Amino acid sequence: MSSSLCVLGLGYIGLPTASIFATKGRQVLGVDVVPSVVETINSGRIHIQEPDLDVLVRAAVQSGYLKAALKPAAADTFIIAVPTPFSVTASGARIPDLKYVEAAARSVAPVVGAGNLIILESTSPVGTTEKIKVWIDDELSKLGRKVDGLLYAHCPERILPGQMLKELVSNDRICGGLTPEASEKSKALYEIFCTAQIFLTDARTAELAKLTENAFRDVNIAFANELSLICDRLDINVWELIRLANRHPRVKILSPGPGVGGHCIAVDPWFIIDAAPAEARLMRTAREVNDSKPHYVIAQVRAAAAQQKNPVIACLGLAFKANVDDLRESPSLEIAEHLAAEGFKLLAVEPNIQSLPARLAGKAELVSLDEAVSRASIILVLVDHRGFGSLTLAQLAGKALVDTRGLVK
Repeated sequence: MSSSLCVLGLGYIGLPTASIFATKGRQVLGVDVVPSVVETINSGRIHIQEPDLDVLVRAAVQSGYLKAALKPAAADTFIIAVPTPFSVTASGARIPDLKYVEAAARSVAPVVGAGNLIILESTSPVGTTEKIKVWIDDELSKLGRKVDGLLYAHCPERILPGQMLKELVSNDRICGGLTPEASEKSKALYEIFCTAQIFLTDARTAELAKLTENAFRDVNIAFANELSLICDRLDINVWELIRLANRHPRVKILSPGPGVGGHCIAVDPWFIIDAAPAEARLMRTAREVNDSKPHYVIAQVRAAAAQQKNPVIACLGLAFKANVDDLRESPSLEIAEHLAAEGFKLLAVEPNIQSLPARLAGKAELVSLDEAVSRASIILVLVDHRGFGSLTLAQLAGKALVDTRGLVK
């Protein structure tokens, strides 16, 4: 059983994972390339918002089992939990960008030892775990080191922002090794805190399983978003339509919105499309539908603004989903940014952040919900945060309303 771990990447996945292992009595070194993140964690504080994570990190640090550093050190197990974005080519193609995974893999080569387990948690294209082995072998060769018996596995997380600590423990997991021994050893590691079932497979299947889960969600959201466009064309209330259609015992249509955000659902389907472009036709179409929805919302706002003199737009929500501070790939932020670039006066309401992101700094005001409703002539509902649901049509009388969440009744 691994007694020490080195977790590379202390973001939304790496920090909760490192902390929960530490509270289970394992010595954990968390590694991040951002000095302020390392300093914050070593002081027992957190740099991201997640319910109860501050308590877990404080306990882990105070126990002495969790420390943060800028560089990895020797350990029994190395867990890579760094970002895996995509880049856009000149032709508009989205291709996986594995530079952070490669950098993390190469950084452990000087400190790995015989029999160590290297786990990739980052959601990645099929074949990435094999690439990690190639990168580490290459780096070991450059260093003139020979290390026997290294084990490699992909063990993707399946946790939802806002419920991370609960789902980290209670959700089923997949452990996919390059060898059966790596799969078994990974399972034994996660059994330290995971109370759900842990399924063994190979690395490539594990990689595609995580991508498939998010692509499935993306396709279903695209159906709802496309339905909202159809309903607008036919002058039908999409929310009423979905409520009635979902009364069928085998129908469960999701809710439409301003697009799809977050680091998973908005990104991962492109990894499948890149790997099998001729076959992934439905997934590509779903991505195109969801990526186009922000532009449709912007057009709705423009139409409302055209009916007013000196319009003031209140953007309710900037995060990619309700009740989190995560702005990654957020369609709401994209919409606000486009409107600001067009010169509209914007009031942003995002109760989960303390200051506007750099992309909106100086282009909008961060205000309370009450102030936004009082000052704005156009109310643009982008996120269904707690508190926004108290808005009523009566309160917004005389104002234009663009409600992408069906929130205001």
